[in-house]
Amino acid sequence: MQKESVRVKLFLLCILITSGISVQCQENRATIIDSMIHRANRLGIFNGNVLIADKGKILYQKAIGWTDPTHKTRLTQQHRFHIGSIAKEFNAVAIMLLKEQGKLNLDDKVAQYLPELPAWAGKIGIINLLQYTSGLPDVKWKTVKSDADNMQDLMTLQKLDFEPGTNYAYNNNNVFLQRRIIEKITGKTFNAFVEEQLLKPCNMTNARVDPPASDTLLTTAFNNEGKANSLIIPISGWTAVTLDDFYKWSQSISSFRLLSPETTKSILVPVRPNTQSGLGGGYMEGEQVMRHIHDGSAFNYNALLVSDPPKQRTVILMTNNKQGNLYELNAAIQAILDGKPYKQPKKPVTGLLQKQMDKLGAKALIREYEKLKKQPSQEYDFDSESSLNEIGYAYLGKNRVDDAILIFEYNTKLFPASGNVFDSLGEAYYKKGNTKKALLNYKRSLELDPGNTNAKALIETLGK
Repeated sequence: MQKESVRVKLFLLCILITSGISVQCQENRATIIDSMIHRANRLGIFNGNVLIADKGKILYQKAIGWTDPTHKTRLTQQHRFHIGSIAKEFNAVAIMLLKEQGKLNLDDKVAQYLPELPAWAGKIGIINLLQYTSGLPDVKWKTVKSDADNMQDLMTLQKLDFEPGTNYAYNNNNVFLQRRIIEKITGKTFNAFVEEQLLKPCNMTNARVDPPASDTLLTTAFNNEGKANSLIIPISGWTAVTLDDFYKWSQSISSFRLLSPETTKSILVPVRPNTQSGLGGGYMEGEQVMRHIHDGSAFNYNALLVSDPPKQRTVILMTNNKQGNLYELNAAIQAILDGKPYKQPKKPVTGLLQKQMDKLGAKALIREYEKLKKQPSQEYDFDSESSLNEIGYAYLGKNRVDDAILIFEYNTKLFPASGNVFDSLGEAYYKKGNTKKALLNYKRSLELDPGNTNAKALIETLGK
């Protein structure tokens, strides 16, 4: 009996010691993250709010910086941020909620609910709106000032950009019509439906749909020159959130609080590689969400959600002073949480070069990059592939594909061991229509990064 008692005591002591080490380890990681976030703030590359949960518990939660460019009011965790495209999750979930209730079918045509629209509405299914395969052009942001303006533009639209289902174009008219269909079916405004059927069930008590500029807890977005953005959002239906409410929303997706696993999967997994789903992107195994990732921007607001349910880990970053580095910050946070070496975030070189993009071609921009790299500076990031990759994608977004290819090719020479840069180069060649070189670079990307499911899928497609 005495020996058994000693064994029990030793076992309990081991548990206490292990628990103590685990708690201390978590505390150390929180301290390292805090130091990194403060350093980023001092460098002027992060002003915003952060929430990090690991192993099911909130490990770190911080508000750092200012609510607006006057630098008079400090951010708090109660402040709300616009989250850009992440707010599109609310209409995607709302559509699928109505589907589960039997109030619509994804194959239903837009014309069934909005018969006043031109004949093209009879070709577009709700599924096309969710997958951004409708063929609709984007909102005319320069002239549209309201929902009524945008509906009038659609009323006069005579032709789609492509036949529904044959191509992909990520734009906000798909989102706009989703919201109008929800209103038609429910007899409520989209904003009211979101508040009653999504925010309330998830106990998101501080989120607001289209908060007014007079909202004292709504942050103001501003640029590096200290100029505030005008808070005029042409089309309605954008939910602004606090850290706590954003975390509740993320948890509601992975725990299937609002939708079934099967329905969640249909708006989590993109319809094809290099595209967005209703929930941004991610994947499931069986009935478990394995990953949910989504980023969004609006003016100088920028937000990133990275959810890793198997690790019970969530990273939320929100800023009202966009620097284009949230993925870099997340990479450092993930490395710290995993006990791995990490890179201290630095000022992106992109900011120094982006103003010259419209004037210079890729060759001249590369020469400027090389000049800057020779200047001694510990603040700017020349050690990461992300700066040039961002410039390459900026060229790609302007349909300057040849310039994008030159930038990506240069980046592969600087970072030959990175699967990501070869993936980007493959994407540029794919957009140019050079399938041979696209396939070559996707294969190289997969060799360097066997976990690149995007490259794997495209290799199969191109191989056919």
